[in-house]
Amino acid sequence: MAKKVLVVDDEKLIVKGIRFSLEQDGMEVDVAYDGEEALQKIRENTYDIVLLDVMLPKLTGFEVCQQVRDFSSVPIVMLTAKGDDMDKILGLEYGADDYITKPFNILEVKARIKAIMRRSGRKETKAETPALLENGDLRMDLESRRLYIADKEINLTAKEFEVLELLVANPNKVYSREALLNLIWGADYPGDVRTVDVHIRRLREKVETNPSEPKYVHTKWGVGYFFKG
Repeated sequence: MAKKVLVVDDEKLIVKGIRFSLEQDGMEVDVAYDGEEALQKIRENTYDIVLLDVMLPKLTGFEVCQQVRDFSSVPIVMLTAKGDDMDKILGLEYGADDYITKPFNILEVKARIKAIMRRSGRKETKAETPALLENGDLRMDLESRRLYIADKEINLTAKEFEVLELLVANPNKVYSREALLNLIWGADYPGDVRTVDVHIRRLREKVETNPSEPKYVHTKWGVGYFFKG
């Protein structure tokens, strides 16, 4: 079945170029030119990946990403014209999976899309039967990708869920930031270990009663992160 991609950018020439190139690779491409239209399409359709520009009319890419994460874990790649590191980190903090800085090479865009889809595909084939990870009052449903703590559902982004799943499945094993970056984002991911720190901080804000004194996700100073089993 053809992979379905949503391309969101208010620059129609960019959209046209990306659409043509992806369709040449056999993908089905949908487009949107502002944040509100993008949000509506993501609510009404099922996409394998979303390419989302940061600077959009009506709603910014960050706002769209944040709202999408309330109801979907679809992989999102932010497109940004700014090379500023804080913009990239901010994009990931809002729940994006990756970012690409404009101007970009379309071959780079396609390589990133395929890498993310490969990782998503591996997760789908892995979960053929319902699987649960449980530790104390924490329960992870690996098929529906849902987290419950004390029977209350906690909404996580796709990457936050993957980080927590790895740590919970391997209690007390310390993972370096480099190892987490490689295992969760892949060896071809262009970002650095700050991405891991941002996701751990966001994860703690969601799962810990007191993030500064974590119960679940702990830091081994100078080494990395681990889940206390």
